[in-house]
Amino acid sequence: MRVITKSLLYTFLFTTVALSAQDTENDTIKTNLEEVVITGQFEPQSIKKSVFNVRVITSEDIQRRAANNLADVLNQYLNITVRPNGSDGRSTVSMFGLDAQYFKILLDNIPLVSDTGLGNNIDLTQINLDDVERIEIIEGSMGVTHGANAVTGILNIITKKTTKNKWEISATAQEETVGKEFAFFDKGRHIQSFKVSHGTDNWYASVGANRNDFAGFYDNMKGKEYKENDGLRGFSWLPKQQFATNAIIGYNKGIFRLFYKFDYYNENIDFYNPIVTPVDNYPFPDTYKSEDKRIITDRYYHHLNSYGHLFSKLVYNVSASYQKQRRDEEKYTYQILSDTETNNDRQTYQSKEIIYSTGNVTNFFNTQRFDLQVGYEAVHEKGFASANSGTFRNEDANAQDVNQTLENYDVYASAEIKCTERFSIRPGFRYSFQSKFSDQNAISAGFRYLFNYGLEARASVGKSYRTPNFDELYTYFVDSNHDLRGNASLVPETSLSYEASIKKSTFFDSGLNLSNNLIISYMDVDDRISQVLAATEPNLQYRYQNIDKYKMWNISTSHQLAYKNIEAKVGAALVGISQKIDLAASNVVSDDRFLYSFQLNSNISYNVPSWNTVFSLYYKYNGRFQQFREEPLDSGDVGFFLTEIEAYSMMDASVRKSFFKNRFDVTLGSRNLFNVKNLQTSGAGASGVHSAGTSALLLAYGRSYFLKLTYNLNI
Repeated sequence: MRVITKSLLYTFLFTTVALSAQDTENDTIKTNLEEVVITGQFEPQSIKKSVFNVRVITSEDIQRRAANNLADVLNQYLNITVRPNGSDGRSTVSMFGLDAQYFKILLDNIPLVSDTGLGNNIDLTQINLDDVERIEIIEGSMGVTHGANAVTGILNIITKKTTKNKWEISATAQEETVGKEFAFFDKGRHIQSFKVSHGTDNWYASVGANRNDFAGFYDNMKGKEYKENDGLRGFSWLPKQQFATNAIIGYNKGIFRLFYKFDYYNENIDFYNPIVTPVDNYPFPDTYKSEDKRIITDRYYHHLNSYGHLFSKLVYNVSASYQKQRRDEEKYTYQILSDTETNNDRQTYQSKEIIYSTGNVTNFFNTQRFDLQVGYEAVHEKGFASANSGTFRNEDANAQDVNQTLENYDVYASAEIKCTERFSIRPGFRYSFQSKFSDQNAISAGFRYLFNYGLEARASVGKSYRTPNFDELYTYFVDSNHDLRGNASLVPETSLSYEASIKKSTFFDSGLNLSNNLIISYMDVDDRISQVLAATEPNLQYRYQNIDKYKMWNISTSHQLAYKNIEAKVGAALVGISQKIDLAASNVVSDDRFLYSFQLNSNISYNVPSWNTVFSLYYKYNGRFQQFREEPLDSGDVGFFLTEIEAYSMMDASVRKSFFKNRFDVTLGSRNLFNVKNLQTSGAGASGVHSAGTSALLLAYGRSYFLKLTYNLNI
């Protein structure tokens, strides 16, 4: 660990010193236009002026990778791990070892509804990227500006709201293999999208639709038409069809802006039962049936935003949103030989309805030295879960459906103080009035100092909180094989995080641009909620509880180079995690020593202007991941055992070429060039008395290839 840490430091310091030696105070340095960001800012401003470290994924990055959803993009970024699940088709994000409950995903600054929360535990495959202008990511505590559950960071998807031409029309078709599997309609991944945009001096309107048909991953399974009762019917990775449509209309005149955005999303995931039952059809041959089901998700998103002046001086920004997500389970009997369904029974088993509003006012003072932002957030969250299906099912005839409402009303204030032209301070405070829990608060302070020679230093400290989600509070999943129960007595988690960074940017007359960044961060989470083993008799019973401590420290470094037609990036991160679980009922405490994991990423792109072609290559190494997990001992007690997921590497490559004055784009490439499918996981007791053995974790479906064709008509 010390060797890796020293390597990271030496790499950064050597590069920074070498670059500084090349330029003096009197050198002519190109000051190109800085990228403008809006997330966490009082107003849109350059990255250099931001107190926060903001990472930007541009629309060009998305196009080069032929990314259709958020999961296609995020798996190449440091400190972010995409966790796919072939059994239910979901992919969620993990940052700094903490799962998707701690990371907040926003759409135009509005947190997205999910099955169990607001902005958290989002299925990345359900977020379509057709209408995206850019994505901004901020790591670390953002509780003051974005409220509950923004503990490890936030991701803000910013959609397009302007057009360069009066009319812009685009149509896309994309074909992609799933591993080696491909056939039109029956195997592989098939994507079609269409979008029309119209803009005038003051008005903008757009409407679009996207269809994504993922035919599933067979691997060693035999699909839905298979009639043998040997456990091979179905898929290793479930088939699903997704349909997304969006519309936006906006008005812009001077300082005043107004827009309304509507999104609709539908998803069908098919579960095929491996158990096949022969049916007597005398005097004809036997037929075969299976009891199958599908999960149907519908999501509606409404967003109204207004931005402008109050009393000719103050600047306001107000949003109101209504969102609803519903998941239905449709059970049916599938007649295999005739390809028909009977006895269809569809019921809603989980839904979430959100009424949300946020707003702020800035520009209180007639000075560039000091600004104040005062804001609010109001959330009304209504959740439903059936007692008879989904994760809330059980075999108790007296079980009741769950209907609960959670509300919070927050106020916050943040100031930006420019002590000098070089030094800025950003303190902030939020107070949250909670309906279910005790009131919460968040505090933060950010600092930025601009040195000579393009050197930027930043530091921040933040206190944030995470509130228990619907599953953790109200789950009751009890049958002959399972016993998992929620806990309505859970309390919010609290966290304290620190971050310090230094960045060096240099622009040369030759056209060479260099950037080097080093970040060190530390996080301490208290009262962390986890699923723990509460009892071993008569069966294993799991329950959500507030456990003791979670600590994390991270050191990461990134380096970027742009020279003429070449852009290259390389980065590395080392994360150490300490988790202390105190099972008071069993008088057992876990080992809390730090466990380390290492990540490395890089990408390079080369533009050939004469060919109108861009070549891109992306690589990421994910080191082994370890954690302690509680397991029952032969004696009936509980012990903790070290589990490990082996290291793996992912590489993607693409070629993008434009024809006919950029009217026609072709993108050809491959994902997962190293053909990763299953990862080995292992576990062993610290004393060697108990071993969990080894097993395979399905991470991906192997090397795949894609071809994307886009036609653009600009008038």
